[in-house]
Amino acid sequence: MIYSLILALAFGYLLGSIPFGLLLTRAAGLGDVRSIGSGNIGATNVLRTGNKGLAAATLLLDALKGTAAVLIAGHFGPDLAIWAGFGAFVGHLFPVWLGFKGGKGVATYLGVLVGLAWQVALIFAVVWLAVALLFRFSSLAALAAAVIVPIALYFLDTPDIAVLFVAMSVIVFIKHHANISRLLAGSEGKIGAKG
Repeated sequence: MIYSLILALAFGYLLGSIPFGLLLTRAAGLGDVRSIGSGNIGATNVLRTGNKGLAAATLLLDALKGTAAVLIAGHFGPDLAIWAGFGAFVGHLFPVWLGFKGGKGVATYLGVLVGLAWQVALIFAVVWLAVALLFRFSSLAALAAAVIVPIALYFLDTPDIAVLFVAMSVIVFIKHHANISRLLAGSEGKIGAKG
C-alpha cells in the first residue's frame, strides 16, 4: 500500500507541476509572467498582464490539474485520491520544471477540493467572491476561504479530508506571508491592478 501512496503522490506532483500561467502568457507573446507584479505564476498575477481571458484560463487549468489528480487516483482508492490531491497542490507550489519556485496554490487547492468535496468547494467560492467583492484583495479572499474550508469539512464529518485541508490551509497562509505583511501595511495590490 505504501508504494501505491507514493505513486499517487508522485503522479499528483507531476500533474500539479505544470505551470499553466507561465505557458499561456508565453504562448500569447506576453513574455514571462514572473517578471511582473508579484512574480507569481498564478491567475491573479496573469490578470496583471491585462488579459482577463488568459487569467481565467490559468485559474481553470490550475484548478483542473488538482481535480484531475484526485479523480484519476480515486479510481484506485479514496486514500490515493487524497495523496494525489496533496501531490498536485505541492507540485504547483514547488514545480520541478521551474526550480521548485511556483505559485501560491489557491486554484489548485480549490481544484483538489472540487474532486474530494464539491459541496465545500461551493462554500469556498462563495466566501472568496464575497471577500473579493467587498475588499478587492485576492489574497485576503483566499485566506478567508482557506480558514472556512477545514471547518466546513469537519462539520461534514470527513475527518481525513479535513486533516488534509488543515495542512493545505496552513501552507496557503505560509505562502501568503508577504501578502499578509502588505495587507497589514496597506500596500497590497488590488484585484485588476496591472503589473
